[in-house]
Amino acid sequence: MRRAAKVDANQRYIVEALRALGASVELLHAVGKGCPDLLVGYGGVNYLLEVKDGSKVPSAQKLTEDQVIWHERWRGRAAVVNNVQAALQAIGALRGTIS
Repeated sequence: MRRAAKVDANQRYIVEALRALGASVELLHAVGKGCPDLLVGYGGVNYLLEVKDGSKVPSAQKLTEDQVIWHERWRGRAAVVNNVQAALQAIGALRGTIS
């Protein structure tokens, strides 16, 4: 039996910042099987974001085995973020970033 999906403590702040920017955000953390936590629509482009808690030590921010497999197989836009700035960079909302 699958356990309830764990939500990182900073996910709420990242979602709020993205929505304040005008992005649409769909929560996917309950999907499981390595699927990223957020589907973000911004500037006509969809992004998948895996949220990790940036306040934790780096070893606690590692991708799970399922997440590693998912990211290796995905052929679209997906990023791992650990704070609001990283999320904004991932969707190209900050200058000098690759979206």
